[in-house]
Amino acid sequence: MSYDVDEKKPNVRLRKITKDRLKNIALYYLQRFETTQAKLREVLKRRVDNYAFYFPEFDRAAAYVWIEEILQDCVRYQYIDDMRFAKLKIQDYLNAGKSEKYIRLKMAEKGVDETVVDEVLAAQNFNPFENALKLARKKHIGPFRQEKNKSDYFQKDMAVLARAGFDYDVVKKVMDFSPED
Repeated sequence: MSYDVDEKKPNVRLRKITKDRLKNIALYYLQRFETTQAKLREVLKRRVDNYAFYFPEFDRAAAYVWIEEILQDCVRYQYIDDMRFAKLKIQDYLNAGKSEKYIRLKMAEKGVDETVVDEVLAAQNFNPFENALKLARKKHIGPFRQEKNKSDYFQKDMAVLARAGFDYDVVKKVMDFSPED
């Protein structure tokens, strides 16, 4: 089996990118996922770039303008709301026992503005100690370890909590916690 390097035609037939097609792609994506403006922009740009790779005569600049118009429409119709997305995701992360550092990193990856994250975290009454306890309970580490000699695992358990993004003071507090209390 040989490949011709100069050949740029895809194996699959790509449909022409138009403003209506991009709008349909965006609506289909929004049907399946709660997302942010930045993530939807990334998805649409990837589709445009993929099409433009195979068809160099395609005008990417015009397509990028269409993408921005589509995003504005989605925000206007409230299909996309970064605040709603942040509330949902942060609540999930807090329920899973994630640290503030982890939450901020994930929200930055998703393209959520830092001020939105600050606002949502302030409204959630974030308590790092409780979240670290949730994580310790979930992973059966520290005070929730089943083994008889817990001191053998003290450093490992501290490392798990530290890698999860919790401060040393919080980790130490969790390790000194007694489940009987």
